[in-house]
This record gives sequence, structure tokens and C-alpha cells, in this order.
Amino acid sequence: MTTSATSVPGTLDQALWPGRIVRLPGVYGPQEDSFMLAAAMSREDIGPGTELLDLCTGSGALALHAARLGARVTAVDISRRAVASARLNAAMARLPLAVHRGDLMSGMAGRSFDVIVSNPPYVPAPAVPWPRRRSGLAWDAGSDGRSLLDVICEAAPAALRPGGLLLLVHSELSRPEETVRRLGRAGLQASVSDRMTIPFGPVTRERLPWLRDRGLLPSGRDREELVIIRARRM
Repeated sequence: MTTSATSVPGTLDQALWPGRIVRLPGVYGPQEDSFMLAAAMSREDIGPGTELLDLCTGSGALALHAARLGARVTAVDISRRAVASARLNAAMARLPLAVHRGDLMSGMAGRSFDVIVSNPPYVPAPAVPWPRRRSGLAWDAGSDGRSLLDVICEAAPAALRPGGLLLLVHSELSRPEETVRRLGRAGLQASVSDRMTIPFGPVTRERLPWLRDRGLLPSGRDREELVIIRARRM
């Protein structure tokens, strides 16, 4: 395993998915992490014949990007509103997406893919009565930000075909080194392939005192690093 990385410009091309992306209230829309992951997907050999799974699809923007590259795409999200949004966006774009409601890999038993991509919820969140608010489901990921990341690290390797690729984006707050370690332990060659530093968003700014009390952020920091974990099954 290595942790080398390529720097990514602070402003990425938002035209990677032409046309309007619509979303119902509470559904995560394309942001810097989405643009970063789409750019990484464009560098890979994704095209006709590629079977791709988009976990936590949200609005479906990344799934649409993969479909435009020529892949046969299955998209999954646990949110009914996200599934409806992704299906609507696919219909508007006239692109064939198979969009399913499910809990990560739970409905994918027996299926395998050439590529799995995911921009899951990864923001550390204080323990509060669930659901705190509907929109929080799009980013809250437990006290360490890894409630979904750990499940993906455990389940995704078995769903990759030989030579298959996993691209997973999240924040430095959610311990990328742990993601690399878990995927390596599962037999994948994993490393941080991309890094980008961005200003804190509104959710992170709201939680700064709590994040600093937990030691997840040093005092005085006003930016966070996003990373892409690239992992290959050999």
C-alpha cells in the first residue's frame, strides 16, 4: 500500500455533467467532492462494456457522468427522495440508469462490477436522536465519520471483479489512512490518489467547537482536505 497523491486544482470543471441536476429537499447535490470524483473517473478506463456501481448516488450526478462515459450503471441510495431525484435526472438526460433503493450493498448479493464509485456521508456528527433532520442523512456519518465508510471497505472488495476498481471520496476528518488500511487488509492495492483543500462548508463550520474538542481538527484551521482513495483488486 502507498499513500502517494496527485494534487487537484481548487476549482474543478462543473460541466462534467451537462444539463440541469434537480433534487428533492434533503438530497445531496453536486459539490466539490462530487466534481473531484467525476474528474478522477474521467481519467480511468470507463467506457462501453464497463459495469459500474454508484453507491450513495444522491442526485445521481456521478451515475449520469459514468453513463455519459459509456458505462452500464447501477445506482443505489437508501433515501427514497434520492432515488426519485436520480431517476428524474436520468429521465431528463435520457440516459439509462438502473436506480435502486437499498442500504449500500445489501441488495447487490451475487452481483459483481468492474468499477465501484462512492461519495458517501462522511462528516463526523455528535450523537443526537435520529433522525436529527432529513438533510443530515446526506452527510452525517457517526462520531468518527466512518459509519458508512467502514461498511463500504468491508463489502465492496467482494463485489469487484478481478482487476476491478474502487474510487471512494471523503474528508481528512474521516481518517483516510484507516480506509487505505482496511482496503489493503481486504486484499486491494489502495492509496490516496488525489487531494484537494477547500474552505469548511456550513455543516463543518457549525461543528467546529465539537470537532476541535474531539481532536479531529487543530485550533485555527479554516480548511479541510478532501481525498480520493483509489483501490484495485488484483
